Amino acid sequence: MIDFELPMSAPKGYSYEYEIFNTKLISIWLRHHKMYDYNLGKSVRSIWGFYSLKKKEYYAPINSLKPGKSVRIENTTSYTAMPISRTLLEKCFV
Repeated sequence: MIDFELPMSAPKGYSYEYEIFNTKLISIWLRHHKMYDYNLGKSVRSIWGFYSLKKKEYYAPINSLKPGKSVRIENTTSYTAMPISRTLLEKCFV
């Protein structure tokens, strides 16, 4: 059992799941509770990110098997820890 909780709530229709990734990291998964035909009616999940128990830091995922760079929790969304990169024009309209 993992005693860990993200400081944000999951979006409507989703929930977070936590798994031990290795001795230092927890993998954080976002489960979508909608049923999909391609998945034989089961719900699906995607990697949200990783959390270091030792350093107390969040990491954006490169993929579900590899953590990437450290990120500040304030720069993440409830859907992913990957930072959103915007062009200068996009920054003007957001």
